[in-house]
Amino acid sequence: MVEGVDLTGKTCVITGASSGLGRESAAALAATGAHVILAARNAADAADTESWVREKVPGAQLSYVHLDLASLASIATAAAAIQDLTTAVHVLMNNAGVMFTPFGRTTEGFEMQFGTNHLGHFELTRSLLPTLVAADGARVVNLSSDGHRMGDVDLDDPNWECRDYDKFAAYGASKTANVLHAVELDRRLRDNGVRAFAVHPGIVATSLARHMTADDFASLTKVKAVERDPEARRVDVTRDFTTPDLGAATQVWAAVSDELDGLGGLYLSDCGIGAAASYAMDESRALALWDLSEQLCAPGAATLGSTL
Repeated sequence: MVEGVDLTGKTCVITGASSGLGRESAAALAATGAHVILAARNAADAADTESWVREKVPGAQLSYVHLDLASLASIATAAAAIQDLTTAVHVLMNNAGVMFTPFGRTTEGFEMQFGTNHLGHFELTRSLLPTLVAADGARVVNLSSDGHRMGDVDLDDPNWECRDYDKFAAYGASKTANVLHAVELDRRLRDNGVRAFAVHPGIVATSLARHMTADDFASLTKVKAVERDPEARRVDVTRDFTTPDLGAATQVWAAVSDELDGLGGLYLSDCGIGAAASYAMDESRALALWDLSEQLCAPGAATLGSTL
């Protein structure tokens, strides 16, 4: 994906860079000569990633910034630290995420999957907008998933305050939100040289599935996505998987390929333009989600879940 690509003098930020797809993407982008900022929650894991990348890419330019996407305060601190390191971000890869977690809430009371996967990245991206615009040609790559077919975002109850919790539907909603975020971000900023994409990396063997039980795999296989989106291809999650180095190919391609010059607001899969569920590409829903996300992340907004 990066053969012949020269990003010397440019900066790439990767969330969740301490393992899995983020680690592989960091090595690939470091090989282009870019300054790669590893944004991750666990400092020890990030240090291990730094060592691993330097072994693969001698002379790699790497920095670490602590980032906890489940805390708006941590996001603000991380964004400030990134802006201390660089005046321009050429690639923002919103890679981090959680999947099929038990019911829980972020620091501000957001449902954990929606709060981490979407709102955390929404607020980080918004905080970095000046540096993205300053790049005069930046790309934002949101890691979504074909798991978005498990559920649309409930704009009236995004944080599961009024419904019985379904961790599969909640994950699907958070991944749908990642696509809608890319659609609206691209619409807003394309005239300023910022293009956005959502990516399905495939079913990748990483620690992201650590919350899944054998029963979860059995219930998910060939059922969950199809029952919520009839157009979804039936997938056997126990067999249809790939490794992190191959899984990272599409997000790296999204970040650097000249085949995507002049394009944006797209759902990418298998290093090509894919097809997301119609509700995930709906421009009116993308705008509504953006407005809702701004309200939820606004300073002084009431903490959710305080009465639950």
